[in-house]
Amino acid sequence: MSNLEQRRNFIGLAFGTVAAIGGGFALVAMKKTWDPLPSVKAAGFTTVDLSPMKDGEMRQVEWRKKPIFILKKDANMAPNDSRDVVVGDARYSVAIGLCTHLGCIPEWKASKQKYVCACHGGEFNADGINTFGPPPRPLDIPPFKVDGTKLVLGETSPEYLKLVGKA
Repeated sequence: MSNLEQRRNFIGLAFGTVAAIGGGFALVAMKKTWDPLPSVKAAGFTTVDLSPMKDGEMRQVEWRKKPIFILKKDANMAPNDSRDVVVGDARYSVAIGLCTHLGCIPEWKASKQKYVCACHGGEFNADGINTFGPPPRPLDIPPFKVDGTKLVLGETSPEYLKLVGKA
């Protein structure tokens, strides 16, 4: 092999090595851009302390940019074992506050004990079950876990799986 061929082979090998290393760095950088940011991961969970809520009180919180309705049931509201979240002796109705018809946010009417959607007149009872109008199904239940007197939204638990029929 001549000196010129050796030089060409060395230059080809050196170029191939640099290209492979550069390609590896590019792939690592691309993967990092696809990974969710820590702030996005942190937004995946929302913790709500239920202990200060009074009977009949409805609280709206935000989880993943969606409104979540938490209603502490009072003695006048019928228990619903297929939708109630039980924390200690108290029962709560927890639902994603987006109408299942077109995604509008229903308003809680405490005097009538129901949610009313202003967009097309859909109505949901205190349990979040559709009772009138175009909504095709009840309000969705967000994934949750009960931690003492706190509700952790965004985490799946056996209680959640039971309510959505996957337990």
